[in-house]
Amino acid sequence: MAHYESVSLIIPFLLAYLILHSLVYLSHADPPYQLCSEPGYYAVNSTFQNNFDKLVANLSSNASLSKFYSTSYGNNTYRVYGQYMCLNYVSNQDCRKCIDLASQDILRLCPNDTEAIVWEEFCQLRYSGQDFIGHLNITGNIWKDNVMNVSQPDRFKLVVNTTLQNLTKVAAFDPLSHMNATGAVEFKDASASMLYALVTCGRDISGSDCNICLQQAIKDVLANCSFSVGARILSRSCYLRYEQYAFYEGKTAPEPNQTTQGGSRKKVWLIVILTITAVGLAVLLVVSCIYYLRIHRRERRGNKSAIQLGVLHYSGYARDSTSFMNWTFQRRFDKNVPDSPFFDFATILTATNYFSASNKLGQGGFGPVYKGILGDGREVAIKRLSSTEQGTDEFTNEVLLIMKLQHKNLVKLLGFCIDNEEKILVYEYMPNGSLDVILFDRERRAKLDWRKRINIISGITRGVLYLHEDSRLRIIHRDLKASNILLDSEMDPKISDFGMARIFSGNDGGANTATIVGTYGYMAPEYAMEGLYSTKSDVFSLGVLVLEIITGERNASFHLSKRAPTLAAYAWHLWQDERELELVDPLIIDSCCMEEFRRLMQIGLLCVQEDAYDRPTMSSVVIMMKSESTILTNPQRPAFSAGRSTEYHQPVTDNSSSVNGLTISDIEAR
Repeated sequence: MAHYESVSLIIPFLLAYLILHSLVYLSHADPPYQLCSEPGYYAVNSTFQNNFDKLVANLSSNASLSKFYSTSYGNNTYRVYGQYMCLNYVSNQDCRKCIDLASQDILRLCPNDTEAIVWEEFCQLRYSGQDFIGHLNITGNIWKDNVMNVSQPDRFKLVVNTTLQNLTKVAAFDPLSHMNATGAVEFKDASASMLYALVTCGRDISGSDCNICLQQAIKDVLANCSFSVGARILSRSCYLRYEQYAFYEGKTAPEPNQTTQGGSRKKVWLIVILTITAVGLAVLLVVSCIYYLRIHRRERRGNKSAIQLGVLHYSGYARDSTSFMNWTFQRRFDKNVPDSPFFDFATILTATNYFSASNKLGQGGFGPVYKGILGDGREVAIKRLSSTEQGTDEFTNEVLLIMKLQHKNLVKLLGFCIDNEEKILVYEYMPNGSLDVILFDRERRAKLDWRKRINIISGITRGVLYLHEDSRLRIIHRDLKASNILLDSEMDPKISDFGMARIFSGNDGGANTATIVGTYGYMAPEYAMEGLYSTKSDVFSLGVLVLEIITGERNASFHLSKRAPTLAAYAWHLWQDERELELVDPLIIDSCCMEEFRRLMQIGLLCVQEDAYDRPTMSSVVIMMKSESTILTNPQRPAFSAGRSTEYHQPVTDNSSSVNGLTISDIEAR
């Protein structure tokens, strides 16, 4: 009963809100339009306000001399930056009037805000406590359109797009255009025969930035206003408008004909109907509130103990689940919360110089990786995922789980970005790149003396041990390879790319799958042939890595230089013949300890044994590497060690992958 009463109270309230919101929209369809900061306020009579007042006065005085002007007032924390832009077709006198009006409106609409922008009919005025001058910003675009629709929307949309694209090229790349372009094209419609359009950009940004800003504006107008006879896009760095009359020649909208009169009458009748409905709903809302309060007074008198019990239940369960989940969700997607892992797309674009080719670090199995520089000067690696079947919530949950993995030998995931189809991961930047780039290049490999190679192997084993045994959940990486080992400025290794990882919540670490993913040459035989994977699958991959690091040879392409299918197979045969020192990398002969080389080679061969049961655990591997007194067993035959190389080599590259995964998988029982 109480549930029904609550619903009966809420429904009229929501309907009334929606109707009143519609009325407000209909009655405020003309300028000014505003975008105020949230949050951020300056105190009355503060230094910021004093600088702001001087700034506005300076902007207003210059408006009669120039149609575009930027300046700032004050020093350090209380410095205020300001800018105005008048449309190119208005006179200097009208520009001054427009800026004076905007100065009044910005105080009225955004009182005491530390950042705001106001658009009038012929100008825009902007200020901020942060330096925005010369910086492109395409976030928060506002679109406004005429309530009337065209009779041929598809053809009209094509004409609008073509016209705006042509004008954008002129405004952005013609130095004589002064970042402004207008044009008219023929379009015969029931209400008009021409289309008039204007595009303009702030003169403080570059031509390429002007093009980016207008392209986003065109995208917004086509997505939201393509059926409207007129529309405008209000952006911080640019402005776009089209109509079916020559507005930039000083002409006003044509006298209403039968069509427009019908549209006006419809608008008037809509307002009347909505007003009457809103009044009726308001009455219903008042009656519902009175009824609701009377019922609940009686319930409170008779059920005080039950209510107390409900409060206890809420504090124990609901607060720990629903409220916590809401708080977590808001925290996830609020970039203003300190230490929030969420990056907005504009920040990503700025950091990577709009995914510039010069910033590209490489191409992974899941998409390209770019170097980025954040606003605070931090260098980061930004992975732009090429495709994913995950939903937003699933993706977010898995990323947040990966972010909880903290170990000095794991690459730190700093955050992520979700914007429509874009899913982006932000990692700490590793200046020395991936291990494979150095290890398999003869000139670069000279940087890796014997001590550094031992340090790299030790770091990798500690990182894998953390994943398998020391983290809260057991994690199988499934794609350990040289290209997924990154090196920091001190050449210390960090494991990266958890795109194929699996997480377990029980005591074992094994499962099977029908989809085989990973990189040939590093996959354990039971996984490659039967889809069975476990912690021993990572041990196999580690063994391959150890052999590659101490020899400088690539496992998968070893058959190109030796008569053996893999490096592991060749190493085992040399071990059997006690000729293991033939595999020593010539570049490290002077620094290599031969006994250490033999021991590491033996550990590597123990890890790549064909039977997963025979392979050591990661904790055993760490002990074997730390303690020279630990007696090692003789390794059994490794996987894929018999036959000629042509029988085993797969026609794929070393970095090939057969999945479109993103982060980590769902938690599986074991």
